[in-house]
Amino acid sequence: MRRGTLLAVVALVVLSGCTLPYSPDRFDDDRELGQIGDYAYDDSFAFDGEDRLTKAQLEAATYRSMARIEVIRGLPFDHDVELEVISREEYREQRGELSNASAFQNELWRGAFVVDGETDVNHELDDLYGDSVQGYYSSDRVVLVTDESDELRIDRGTLVHELVHALQDQRFGLERHGETIDERRAENGVLEGEANYVPYLYDQRCEAEWDCLADPPEPATEIAEQPFNVGLFLSIYVPYAEGPSFVSHLHETGGWEAVDRAHDERPTTTSELIHPERYPHDPVEIALEDRSSEEWELETDGDGEPRTETVGEATLFGSLWADGVIDRPIDEGGTEPVTYNYSDPATDGWAGDEFRVYEGPDNETAHVWSLAWGSDADAEAFADAYRDLLAANGAEPVDGPDATVDGADTDTYLIDDEDPFAGAYRIAVDGDRVEIVGAPAVDDFESIHPVEGEPAAPTLERADRTAPAPATPVSATAGNSPSAGSGPPTATAPADG
Repeated sequence: MRRGTLLAVVALVVLSGCTLPYSPDRFDDDRELGQIGDYAYDDSFAFDGEDRLTKAQLEAATYRSMARIEVIRGLPFDHDVELEVISREEYREQRGELSNASAFQNELWRGAFVVDGETDVNHELDDLYGDSVQGYYSSDRVVLVTDESDELRIDRGTLVHELVHALQDQRFGLERHGETIDERRAENGVLEGEANYVPYLYDQRCEAEWDCLADPPEPATEIAEQPFNVGLFLSIYVPYAEGPSFVSHLHETGGWEAVDRAHDERPTTTSELIHPERYPHDPVEIALEDRSSEEWELETDGDGEPRTETVGEATLFGSLWADGVIDRPIDEGGTEPVTYNYSDPATDGWAGDEFRVYEGPDNETAHVWSLAWGSDADAEAFADAYRDLLAANGAEPVDGPDATVDGADTDTYLIDDEDPFAGAYRIAVDGDRVEIVGAPAVDDFESIHPVEGEPAAPTLERADRTAPAPATPVSATAGNSPSAGSGPPTATAPADG
């Protein structure tokens, strides 16, 4: 396993439009684990050690892989799985046109300093998925996506990863019920964590006792050199990066029975993935008061209730790391199976957060973000890191009399209108809580979220915080399981935020 590098896009199976034999019939209920039809987990093939296969060889390798997964996981497959290989060009053609993100989504990711105010988040997500998806599983069908070539090649780890998703679907189901970004990442941490942990155990058997297909090393590509949004990638990638360690912790402390239970009682926060000893644990509920004037309208859901979002520890870490506030290699302190490490003193104390968005008279957007922390010291540590994040994006403190939020001192900063994160930002720390308000200008704070004792603010030129102009439509994933893939997940991009 590489350390400190991005799981790069590689050629996995390279043959356009290849479909292998498939039967939906159930496997024999009386068979032994590790024996599927004519194939057994301890079979050796003449083509072992190769990565270029014929269709017949790939079929044999697939059934042997399923038998081996049964032995490792101690669970049987109920029935067959279809395997299809498509080119990346075909994959892109399958994706429908992508619409722009909502004003709420764009303000959310801008407020977290992940996607700037000049960029639509759906297009950033599509860039990630379109270039990096290596495969996916959906409804008894494994699809491997590859760059076009004249040969049939296979990446052992990706094949096993997707077959684990098939086993999960047959034994537990892949439905997800998370209502926030953080909860959805956490749920996926069980699915993707297991689908990365089982191939890790599989590889150990290949090194010790099994004859296996070749597993060519992936080219080392530094994460900072990637053309896509690194902060957004780290947010999306946490189920793949910290999920395996989470599942490993469950397996080592409670056996596969503990992993089985986690499918029924999935974690609700990425904090549990990053710190498995905290599982199970629900986030702190935030009581955020709406103090806005009629000039600014709070975004609501379909039932007229305030629309809220939870950003979570993993996305906070990704934002701070991508901007250099957390200044260390991404793998420093990491452990196998995947050595990415999302733990840092600035974010370790996260206990909960709630993000709300407001729309102004000229379609500008603003936000109020309340974050709960495990202690006063944790709150101060994050506030200091957030100030560094502002400074990294050109923010300057605004001079003037001190203001208070329920007795807590506030700091106010302004980012110049020429910057893509332009606007005014107010930070208040009160015990174990941090409250952040982002607005086009300082004088908007009084209308969005006024505080006791706040002085009259100077009138400043308003930053342009309207939604980005529509970009040329690009494609979105259509109908793929968000759990699938050994690279960034193949979720439909607009559903992420």
